[in-house]
Amino acid sequence: MATTLAQLAEALRGQVEVLEQRGDLGVPVVAITDDSRAVQAGSLFVAVKGEQVDGHRYLAGAIAAGAAALVQQEPLSEAELSAIRVADSRKALGILGSRFYGDPSAHLRMIGITGTNGKTTTTYVCKLLLEAIGQRVGLIGTVAYQIGSETIPASHTTPGALDLQQLLRKMVDGGCTTAVMEVSSHALVQERTSGCEYDVAVFSNLTQDHLDFHKTMEAYFQAKLRLFTGLTGTAKQKKRAIINLDDPSGARIASLCPTPVWTYGIKEKADLRAEDVRLSLGGTTFKAATPAGSFPIESHLVGEHNVYNMLAAVGVALHEGATADQIREAVARVINVPGRFERVMAGQVFTVVVDYAHTEDALLRLLSAAQALKAGRIITVFGCGGDRDRGKRPKMGRAAVQYSDVVILTSDNPRTENPLSILDEVEVGVSDALRQRPHVQYQKIADRREAIGAAVREARQGDMVLIAGKGHEDYQIIGTTKHHFDDREVAREAIQQLKSCA
Repeated sequence: MATTLAQLAEALRGQVEVLEQRGDLGVPVVAITDDSRAVQAGSLFVAVKGEQVDGHRYLAGAIAAGAAALVQQEPLSEAELSAIRVADSRKALGILGSRFYGDPSAHLRMIGITGTNGKTTTTYVCKLLLEAIGQRVGLIGTVAYQIGSETIPASHTTPGALDLQQLLRKMVDGGCTTAVMEVSSHALVQERTSGCEYDVAVFSNLTQDHLDFHKTMEAYFQAKLRLFTGLTGTAKQKKRAIINLDDPSGARIASLCPTPVWTYGIKEKADLRAEDVRLSLGGTTFKAATPAGSFPIESHLVGEHNVYNMLAAVGVALHEGATADQIREAVARVINVPGRFERVMAGQVFTVVVDYAHTEDALLRLLSAAQALKAGRIITVFGCGGDRDRGKRPKMGRAAVQYSDVVILTSDNPRTENPLSILDEVEVGVSDALRQRPHVQYQKIADRREAIGAAVREARQGDMVLIAGKGHEDYQIIGTTKHHFDDREVAREAIQQLKSCA
């Protein structure tokens, strides 16, 4: 896929300030990369200042490897190579990538979903609802990237700018008409979605997470807001934002959104409301009151938090032309989403649930769902990831004790931190909450396999064991090494061992 540097540079006009140009802009470009190790003869190398590495340090290496041209932020040198200096090479990367791959987002209905929690479930439900009306849907999210029958393991919730454009191109070439994707706050700040124009943006909620990166909740909010203020592109029509009005940040985002808005919720008077909500371990029913009329919803998904996820997906589907009957039938076919309130059934007399909940709010939502459904005790196994937002650790400890009968604190992905040090920080919140609920049993078991085994051995008929934090992940990161570890597999093994000893 050869093009010229001039054709690529044309895409920057009005979006990224071009400060300086040098050399022959008619030079052909056969590849584009921001990784100097991937440079081949004829490549355009875009030097990006990253969080850890500054691509400008590798300009000489890129030239030596055969780069045909450069795009950079720093002043141009006198080297004999075509080059463009821009004010923001990070933003330029996505725009250049989009043009290089034929502006794939222009050929797709682009549905972007952002928020602290609920993104994965909402994308999965959206995909099924849109497929029910004949759209061919690609999915990009935390669990995997899906293009037709091809499933690609996800490296990030939202891939890097060039990887994203390549994925969208593959969707177009594969006959997809729509892309449904999770859009993370990191991706928005790091301009990974630059070069994409969205048709619909969904906001689920905003609660504390990622403050190791964003530093403040206001900065975190502003990151999420970018998806909605970015709906102003002119290449597409029929745009809409779909916003959770029950979340404290929802009304603020709605007021700042430049496109038509539908709100959704249970408590507030939203455009899409769930009424007469009934929850059980077997699923959820409610009446959806929408701009297209009211109709019943029956779903296998469990918990009030999934009512919100379904309402958001219903809003997307209605905007895209789905009927009430199509929505009802499609929602009923959603059995579960990997690692989201996923039950492990191996013949035991108690319930075991694996869930990705790794923030205070997500853990509270999980525990609230369990409280509404439980017959016996709630036994909660959880930890907090290393090298991540430390401020949420005691908060998660308090939440676990507040709504559980037994708490087992263990390792999540400790990464380069000492697992015991992480447990100590979580224990601050646990100890605080135990003053009000001294009857709650509590222990620390740093080894996650042992902790899950202890929870299974503790469980009795009617109890619910919640294994939180990792969900769909099939690995544990200790130091800088990934080890195979799947909570679902480990729980199933523990149940089998319990049965063999009975």
